[in-house]
Amino acid sequence: MKLPFNVRLPELLRLARPKQWIKNGFVLAPLVFARAFNDPVAITHALIAFALFCVASSATYILNDLRDIERDRAHPVKSWSRPLAKGTVKPRTAIALIVILYAVLIAGVLWSPKTMAVIGCYLVLNYAYSFWLKHQPVLDIFSVAIGFVLRIYAGAVAIGVPLSNWMAITSLCLALYLASIKRRQELATSGTGGREVLQRYSVALVDRYAEISAVGALIFYSLFVMSSGNDRLGFTIPLVIFGLFRYWYVVEALSGGESPTDVAVTDKPLIATVLLWIGVCLYALS
Repeated sequence: MKLPFNVRLPELLRLARPKQWIKNGFVLAPLVFARAFNDPVAITHALIAFALFCVASSATYILNDLRDIERDRAHPVKSWSRPLAKGTVKPRTAIALIVILYAVLIAGVLWSPKTMAVIGCYLVLNYAYSFWLKHQPVLDIFSVAIGFVLRIYAGAVAIGVPLSNWMAITSLCLALYLASIKRRQELATSGTGGREVLQRYSVALVDRYAEISAVGALIFYSLFVMSSGNDRLGFTIPLVIFGLFRYWYVVEALSGGESPTDVAVTDKPLIATVLLWIGVCLYALS
């Protein structure tokens, strides 16, 4: 199937990176922990927010790829996995797609101005990331992590519940852990040539960042669970510990981690752990 501007649909979808939409699952977290997953209206609003965040994240990925075409062409993986770097999608086509995606987001303001304000903050953050923050050590990692917190905040706003401080700080630490591991693996697999900021990092340094973030995520999550007064939620803590251990095993022993999304959708023990964690949470909060 070909589109009017002579680009095959699979290549256009690869440009939008739908596989990365799994990250937007964070938008649905408030739906679960606010115990609103039995409310049809809340479910509908959460799913709309999820869909709009998918549109927003795709727009930012395309913008980032436009900025990094030449650098991606020198990357051992991105040179053939990114349509712009590979040459299967022209820059003018990517720009046209961005315009369409932004038009969808503007229309989303008619549905929920407050939710779209949060998504707007995400877009501004990623615009700053694409043009400046991605080149600043430490700030680049925090920029990625804050994007995850904004996802959760958008989900909370969409269903009309306050954002839990415990949820925000736990998500921030978890996202810092994943972002640090990603930088570590980029250094380990492609050296400092993959992106400019890697010249200011070392594997040992980002390993320490990852360790601090993992410990923080575990501590804050455990404190949240224990302060909730729900004993059944306590069964999720060992699952979180196993998930952190398993992810680090995939990174160290199986050389994964450069793409957290790839690990999340390919490693069967990790998939089973996440699904079991979701199931226990739903049971505990029902």
